[in-house]
Amino acid sequence: MKTVYKEYRVDKTRIGFIRFIFEAYEGVAVATTLDAKNGHIRLAIAPDRMESAQMIVEELKKDFMFNEV
Repeated sequence: MKTVYKEYRVDKTRIGFIRFIFEAYEGVAVATTLDAKNGHIRLAIAPDRMESAQMIVEELKKDFMFNEV
Protein backbone atom coordinates (compact mmCIF):
# COMPACT_ATOMS: atom_id res chain seq x y z
CA MET A 1 0.00 0.00 0.00
CA LYS A 2 1.22 3.46 -0.88
CA THR A 3 0.96 6.54 1.27
CA VAL A 4 -1.68 9.02 0.09
CA TYR A 5 -0.63 12.68 -0.03
CA LYS A 6 -3.15 15.53 0.19
CA GLU A 7 -2.38 19.23 0.32
CA TYR A 8 -4.41 21.86 2.15
CA ARG A 9 -4.55 25.59 2.78
CA VAL A 10 -5.20 26.19 6.45
CA ASP A 11 -5.27 29.05 8.92
CA LYS A 12 -1.54 29.64 9.33
CA THR A 13 -1.95 30.32 13.05
CA ARG A 14 -3.27 26.75 13.46
CA ILE A 15 -0.47 24.79 11.77
CA GLY A 16 1.12 23.76 15.08
CA PHE A 17 -2.26 22.67 16.42
CA ILE A 18 -2.96 20.60 13.29
CA ARG A 19 0.42 18.88 13.55
CA PHE A 20 -0.26 18.14 17.22
CA ILE A 21 -3.69 16.66 16.47
CA PHE A 22 -2.35 14.30 13.80
CA GLU A 23 0.56 13.28 16.05
CA ALA A 24 -1.98 12.39 18.74
CA TYR A 25 -3.79 10.10 16.29
CA GLU A 26 -0.78 7.83 15.79
CA GLY A 27 -0.64 6.05 12.47
CA VAL A 28 -3.35 8.11 10.76
CA ALA A 29 -1.33 10.85 9.05
CA VAL A 30 1.75 13.02 9.30
CA ALA A 31 1.34 16.76 8.73
CA THR A 32 4.19 18.59 7.00
CA THR A 33 4.37 22.35 6.55
CA LEU A 34 5.11 23.30 2.94
CA ASP A 35 4.71 27.09 3.29
CA ALA A 36 4.03 28.45 6.77
CA LYS A 37 3.50 32.01 5.55
CA ASN A 38 0.58 30.92 3.36
CA GLY A 39 -0.74 28.09 5.54
CA HIS A 40 0.11 25.38 3.00
CA ILE A 41 0.45 21.90 4.50
CA ARG A 42 0.59 18.31 3.25
CA LEU A 43 -0.85 15.27 4.96
CA ALA A 44 0.84 11.92 4.36
CA ILE A 45 -2.03 9.53 5.06
CA ALA A 46 -1.83 5.79 5.63
CA PRO A 47 -4.08 4.21 2.95
CA ASP A 48 -6.00 2.12 5.45
CA ARG A 49 -6.63 5.21 7.61
CA MET A 50 -8.12 7.49 4.93
CA GLU A 51 -11.56 7.45 6.55
CA SER A 52 -10.13 8.43 9.94
CA ALA A 53 -8.02 11.21 8.40
CA GLN A 54 -11.01 12.61 6.51
CA MET A 55 -13.11 12.55 9.68
CA ILE A 56 -10.43 14.56 11.53
CA VAL A 57 -10.19 17.07 8.67
CA GLU A 58 -13.98 17.51 8.60
CA GLU A 59 -14.03 18.17 12.35
CA LEU A 60 -11.22 20.73 12.08
CA LYS A 61 -13.04 22.49 9.22
CA LYS A 62 -15.80 23.34 11.67
CA ASP A 63 -13.39 25.55 13.64
CA PHE A 64 -11.14 27.16 11.01
CA MET A 65 -10.15 27.25 7.34
CA PHE A 66 -8.97 23.83 6.12
CA ASN A 67 -9.33 23.68 2.33
CA GLU A 68 -7.96 21.02 0.01
CA VAL A 69 -5.67 22.40 -2.70
